[in-house]
Amino acid sequence: MSGVKKDKDEKVVAVNRKARHEWELEEFFEAGIELVGSEVKSLRAGNVSLQDAFARPEKNEIWMYGMHIDVWDKGSPFQPDSKRKRRLLLKRYEIRKLIGKINQKGYSLIPVKIYFKHGWAKVDLALARGKKLYDKREALREKDARREMERAFKNRDF
Repeated sequence: MSGVKKDKDEKVVAVNRKARHEWELEEFFEAGIELVGSEVKSLRAGNVSLQDAFARPEKNEIWMYGMHIDVWDKGSPFQPDSKRKRRLLLKRYEIRKLIGKINQKGYSLIPVKIYFKHGWAKVDLALARGKKLYDKREALREKDARREMERAFKNRDF
């Protein structure tokens, strides 16, 4: 699904399915997520939404905004905010590269999926450009044409 090689120890928790429809995904980066203990438990349970999530640089760090992780109901009463900003863990040269690209017109950082790899919470970030309405229509037409071709081959007698 993404440009990152899938590992057998990888457990996908959430996928941003609208990202491929709304954005033109160009380059992928794997980043760690800085979480609080109860957030990890909630994430393992799959109680996360990437629907309105995006990442933005601040003071030579990359932060994720809009990612909703439900409050862990069995945790302590002092829970962190479910929509708080979360720091993403990347190499310094990756952060510099992303900041340079984002400063160009039209680029954004969009989370594509969240998963656990070797016990660590990771996010696949995509460097993306927004699609125009006509691009989205063209993609839907291609998808429908592909489905029709597959249906025709499936129903064909040999």
